[in-house]
Parts: sequence; structure tokens; C-alpha cells
Amino acid sequence: MAKRIIATNGNDILRKRCREVTEFDDRLGVLLDDMRETMIDADGVGLAGPQVGVLKRVAVVSPDGYDFYEFINPIIVKSSGTQLCREGCLSVPGVSGEVERPKKIEVVAYDRYGKRFTLKAEGFLANICCHEFDHLDGILFIDKMRSADK
Repeated sequence: MAKRIIATNGNDILRKRCREVTEFDDRLGVLLDDMRETMIDADGVGLAGPQVGVLKRVAVVSPDGYDFYEFINPIIVKSSGTQLCREGCLSVPGVSGEVERPKKIEVVAYDRYGKRFTLKAEGFLANICCHEFDHLDGILFIDKMRSADK
């Protein structure tokens, strides 16, 4: 495993839409392992492909530092409720603000081996997932911050 450099706001890669993963191979496993190590080292709770310079629809999430989730080609198929969350981002250091997100989501994605799974998440986990999945479409949390925080 190796730590990767985290792209910061202003880097064009953060504004690009990622491509779907079509090959579930050892290289994908290395990428996910590197992303996990990079996220832990940066004291983050989530990290998406473009944040480490890779335009693939991949994200890693850990709401508590113990439970880790890997998402390949994630799609939110259901959402309900709303919650106001204070967010920050490893790619936008020193900035935080309030963002409205769904309170509950249902995600369909693939694991590193190409096996499809469904995850139901709520609260903080749902918030992190939404934040990271936005990265896959070139969206940063600062685009969604309440105007009072901008």
C-alpha cells in the first residue's frame, strides 16, 4: 500500500465526471488499499477516486475508523428525509459549512471483486456517502453549502 497525494480545490480533476469501473482486477484492489491508507493518514472519513487523481467511480468510507466501506460504481437508488450536516473535505482544506443531505439512502454498488451489493445508510454514514459520491460527478460540498457559510 502507498499513500497518494490528495488533489485540492483548483485542480481540474476534481471537476470531472468519473468513468465507470469495468475491470475488477488487482490494480483496482491496489487503488482501494492506497485510498484507504491515504484517507486514514489524512484523518478523513471518506475519499473518492478523483481526490487521488483517478477518474474512476470508486470511493472508500469509514464513519468511525473501524468500519470500512468500499464502493465501486455506486448509485443511490432511494433517499428520504433531510438532514443539515457540517461538512469539510480533504480536497478543500480549512473550509467547512452546512450542507443539506438526505437522512436515509439506499446504495447499490459493487465490491472490489465485482460482486453487487446494497447498503442502507442513515445519518452520518448517509452524509459521507452522498459527499463522496458527489466527487464522482465533479461536485464539491462547497457547491452545495448554504449561502450563509459561503
